[in-house]
Amino acid sequence: MTEALTIAFVPGVSPAKWARVWRERFPEIELRLRPIGADEVDDALAGEADMVFAREPVSDLHNAIPLWTETAVVAMPKDSPLADATEVDLATTDVHVVDAGPVPADLAGTLDLVEANVGVAVLPQSLFRAASRKELVARALVGSPGTRILLAWRSEDASETTEEFIGVVRGRTANSSRGGQDQTGGPDRADDDGSRSSRGGSDGSSGRGSGGGSGGGKATAANSRTTAKRGATKGTSGKSGGGKAGRGKVQRGMKGKPKRGSKGNR
Repeated sequence: MTEALTIAFVPGVSPAKWARVWRERFPEIELRLRPIGADEVDDALAGEADMVFAREPVSDLHNAIPLWTETAVVAMPKDSPLADATEVDLATTDVHVVDAGPVPADLAGTLDLVEANVGVAVLPQSLFRAASRKELVARALVGSPGTRILLAWRSEDASETTEEFIGVVRGRTANSSRGGQDQTGGPDRADDDGSRSSRGGSDGSSGRGSGGGSGGGKATAANSRTTAKRGATKGTSGKSGGGKAGRGKVQRGMKGKPKRGSKGNR
């Protein structure tokens, strides 16, 4: 059966550039891309998706690594007085805020109200661009931490294939080792080399904040809790009688699973 890897992604996130790299580097493994709604992350991972590009927060039941931080913007009509500014401080501006973000629950409805000149709305820049509202413009929001994009997956779906995809997303070259320095790619990338740590690991690391590899660990919503270093955590075997260093929770999830394309081979 043909090996496959299914990657889902929420609105505003485009995996196109990583898909191109993957298909050049691993032509023998089919890459399937699935757009999903912002609230469909859990369902996608419980279904056919091996991994999901999502926004924080995601369930603590999932492994996740932080990738980049999106810029928060204020959406407004083109003829708004605020449109002349390069950035907007809503704390010092007398304007009605239709939705203060960080991500509107009803994006289309919120932007409809903004177009009707009811007020302004806060949302990630990538979502505003994807919405393509020609009558609206966006300006950077002063003092906002933005929104974090994560790559999430379940332990039971971890495999050598998911590890390779993590390497592609983090900018690992075809000739570099997994323990090498990764360069995470993505728009509005924040300075970040943290990841969520696996809980209750057999390697003796438990709780959040302990060391994890680029393929493992759990990301928290707060930057202060994403302190684990990238790179493989050596000394933990992910396979019985293993010859490769494990990566905490991810490698433990490989037990009994196919080496590549865990869901694509079902």
